[in-house]
Amino acid sequence: MNPLILASSSPWRKALLEKLGLPFLSVTPDCDETPLPGESARELVMRLSRDKARALAQRYPDHLIIGSDQVCVLNQQIVGKPHSVQNAHAQLRAASGQAIVFYTGLTVWHSGQQAGETLCEPFTVHFRELREDEIVRYVAREQPLQCAGSFKSEGLGITLFDRLEGRDPNTLVGLPLIALCTLLRRAGVDPLG
Repeated sequence: MNPLILASSSPWRKALLEKLGLPFLSVTPDCDETPLPGESARELVMRLSRDKARALAQRYPDHLIIGSDQVCVLNQQIVGKPHSVQNAHAQLRAASGQAIVFYTGLTVWHSGQQAGETLCEPFTVHFRELREDEIVRYVAREQPLQCAGSFKSEGLGITLFDRLEGRDPNTLVGLPLIALCTLLRRAGVDPLG
């Protein structure tokens, strides 16, 4: 069997996929990630996960290709990566006492058959009320500037939450492994096989 292809350059997604112990290559897809007019967060991540997987199909003509994309939504607005300390502070202030829903699109595409499955896995993070000094200290310590929502749930970000709600905590990091295992088994690859 050819190795799986992870259509991502994310070190977090790569680390998650490594947990399954399956051989894979991590390859950066070339995709325009601009949302389409009127596209919902759910539709966006499903389209982008599919586009990322399919973008590598010609280069890897007989492989299972895994595509994933994630956005988070606060007050019906998509929240992106902060890219600066000031933006991270603003995002966490806005999230204080609120719930953020993460939508993660996942595709397993069989390039040889030109067919696959796509789904969207939601996960909700309920923030506790955050004090300004906590926000400042958290951002300074963890530097979550490349993380949508301005936190790392797998690190110190867990201290910001009241509770988590969802099927698979890996979804927050960017690759829902429970759903991925289901799609891989349907495609003929059993992680325990």
